[in-house]
Amino acid sequence: MALTDHTTAPDAADLGTTAARAVMWNYVSFALGKVLVLVTMAVLARLLTPEDFGIVGFATVAITYLAVFKDLGLGAAIIQRSDDVEDSAQTVFVLNLILGVVLTVATALAAPAVAAFFEEPLVTPLLRVLAFTFVIEALGAIHIVLLRRDLAFRRKLIPDTGRAIVKGAVSIGTAATGFGVWALVWGQLAGVIASVILSWLVVAWRPTYRVRRDLVRPLLGYGMPLVATDIQFAIWQNLDYVFVGKYLGDAALGVYTLAYRLPELLVQSIWRVVAGAAFPLFSRLQHDRDLIRRGFLRTVRYTQIATVPLCLGLIVTAEPAVNVLFGERWSEAIPVLQVLALFTLVASIGYNAGDVYKAIGRPDLLAKVGGIDLIVLIPGLYVAASHSLLAVAWVHAGAALIDTAIRFAVARRFIGVTLGDIVRQIAPAARAGAALAAVALATLWATAGLPDLTRLVATTAAGSAAYVAALVRFDRPVVVRMADLMGMGRFIPSSWMPKDMT
Repeated sequence: MALTDHTTAPDAADLGTTAARAVMWNYVSFALGKVLVLVTMAVLARLLTPEDFGIVGFATVAITYLAVFKDLGLGAAIIQRSDDVEDSAQTVFVLNLILGVVLTVATALAAPAVAAFFEEPLVTPLLRVLAFTFVIEALGAIHIVLLRRDLAFRRKLIPDTGRAIVKGAVSIGTAATGFGVWALVWGQLAGVIASVILSWLVVAWRPTYRVRRDLVRPLLGYGMPLVATDIQFAIWQNLDYVFVGKYLGDAALGVYTLAYRLPELLVQSIWRVVAGAAFPLFSRLQHDRDLIRRGFLRTVRYTQIATVPLCLGLIVTAEPAVNVLFGERWSEAIPVLQVLALFTLVASIGYNAGDVYKAIGRPDLLAKVGGIDLIVLIPGLYVAASHSLLAVAWVHAGAALIDTAIRFAVARRFIGVTLGDIVRQIAPAARAGAALAAVALATLWATAGLPDLTRLVATTAAGSAAYVAALVRFDRPVVVRMADLMGMGRFIPSSWMPKDMT
């Protein structure tokens, strides 16, 4: 497979259409995978206990922290690079494989220490099995990077979906036959293997196991600042798990993990979907700050249109949603879920500013912003974990507000984005969200006393209808554009078609 160097000037219109379609396919891939994960979680919540989820959570935290070193930012360097792409990919494949082996061994050796920290002996064998995911993932990492670089998210759908299906099937099957906590581990390992196999099937590129030494330094020069950012992000994203597990115990961690999963699966995936397409797109536009600015504002607008109804919907329907999906024994997760949905809504507004920093060759900005976040988050979580799960969630929400303000302050300096620009992008979704909240709350109140499934379906349907109707009123051009991208343009009345879709 011959790799293409992006050395010619991009056509803004073509790139805009390509990016929009890439985002759509990336979201289809992500959403389908997350729906499968949600179904798996709903089944496993009835087969396993909160303690089971908590114990695996201990091991998963350790894996997540070590995973920041699995490619040293080299995958992002390939996406951003405009020349020597083939040689860079070959070089990074070998480096990734070496790193995978090193991390597998390091994790196995560190397992007893992790088990001692959480005071759970079972973590040692669990972590040693999960350690093999590092070396296995290294075999397919470049294939996934190349799909992202070329915005080929339609083909990326295959390994992503295959991973979710295999992981779910193995986890449920082994849990149903009495494997207990090990069901989550074997499912994770099987999913990684499936993803690697499928990525090799959909990408024709093959490694030759050669390294160009002259490329190692520039690749690492771009990637290493991202490692610092990844470390900070891993700490930021998992520090709550560490404090909850250490001070509140495995059952509390199981409840918190499940409460976090709904906003993560339904909403936070949107951030990553947009980032997956925005970063390679912005990298092609890196020499035109005005186009990057316009593209960034567009991502804010579209992200909020998708994020606002999901977050507000989770806040309103938390009780029936948890009872229907996971069962009433998980009721402790309801208030935690509501606050985490609020945290997700706040954090979503400024999340994709980081893609701009990386695209203009300033990944160090992410590290600096992340450092400020941790100064706020670490002491806050330490204090909150001595009180309750709900206090931990509120600390996250407060830290997200500070993080969003800082990200926009940096974006204002480097690409000229103003507060007024951001407010204008958010306003249509906020207005439609207010309509959703009013109608959904009224429906939830009116259906009190009915079965939880009935309440969930009725409230979701009424809130969704209110949101769409309000969005058509406040941001009709975006509704038309989204319908057109999804192949539904023929259903849109001709009178709705604006003269200028930009």
